[in-house]
Amino acid sequence: MSLIERLADRMMTEAVRSHATDIHIIPRRNDTLIQLRISNKLIPKTYLPKEECDRLISHFKFIASMDIGEKRRPQSGACTYQLGDAFIGLRLSTLPSSQNESLVIRLLPPEGMVPNYHLALFPSVSQQLLGLMRHAHGLIVLTGPTGSGKTTTLYSLIHESSHVLNRNVITLEDPIERENDYVLQVQVNEKAGITYHTGLKAILRHDPDIIMVGEIRDAETARIAVRAALTGHLVLTTMHTRNAKGAIYRLREFGVNNQEIEQTLIAVTAQRLVELTCPLCEGECPPACYSLSRVKRASVFEILSGQPLLSALREARGEHSQYRFRTLHDEIRKGIALGYIKEEEYDAWILSYETT
Repeated sequence: MSLIERLADRMMTEAVRSHATDIHIIPRRNDTLIQLRISNKLIPKTYLPKEECDRLISHFKFIASMDIGEKRRPQSGACTYQLGDAFIGLRLSTLPSSQNESLVIRLLPPEGMVPNYHLALFPSVSQQLLGLMRHAHGLIVLTGPTGSGKTTTLYSLIHESSHVLNRNVITLEDPIERENDYVLQVQVNEKAGITYHTGLKAILRHDPDIIMVGEIRDAETARIAVRAALTGHLVLTTMHTRNAKGAIYRLREFGVNNQEIEQTLIAVTAQRLVELTCPLCEGECPPACYSLSRVKRASVFEILSGQPLLSALREARGEHSQYRFRTLHDEIRKGIALGYIKEEEYDAWILSYETT
């Protein structure tokens, strides 16, 4: 094993032990700073000479099948990193800077690290999420900002559907973010002629029960997801909106008419990751506390399905509805009242809600 490979292993081991979600490799004038994002806080860990930084970034770009020679434009990639007996999913993003190329690595823990009963802070919500997967057809949209845990939730749900419910799950992703032996994963590759459109047509002939269509970013992908749901399949996808109700308006912006939305949409979720109160520490936890095998963060959900979804659809059509459904606001306040969530999380959520 080379020096750079040993350095990469040490960095990954430290990140996994600290339950970090991201690794930041930031070039500076005379050296390189490596930081870990732990519970939404950036913590400096070490400094490297610029020469070692270049080789380290090239190493990660190589294992993610990225262009090592290209340093003038941003790149993104994904791969699976073996660390001992564990396999960690990595999502990489490079960005040219005034000093040198920077790299951010998102760590995606393996399925076994996130049990289905830990999908949400409240067990009843976890059961509700798993119950959605028993639908035979329709469209389920998971929404939330970057870093809110959508990918973890999505992969946990399709893992449950394939492994427990014995349903044929096929994913169409750009790129494949996490390898799963229980599902058939297809990566978009426009150079090879595999676009969202052609990929979905091929998937529909492959006898799927559930189709996962990566993230809805444009009108074409939105129409593809809806078309697949109309053909009698259960379709899962993600979207960036401020709340669950916003997904309905976003679909309309992408050209999906009200009738198609009402015929296909069976659930929309919005989620946030919140920091839990620590029984060992008062106030802020020191970095060493995060290395303990304790859950520091959990997801809270706003779920629109059944009557709440019908009410949101009526509001989107401009009709008045008196039905009130539980929102993220209610779920966070409930967690604070029960002593699970720090009170500061409510203020942070209100601030992010007002600025998005």
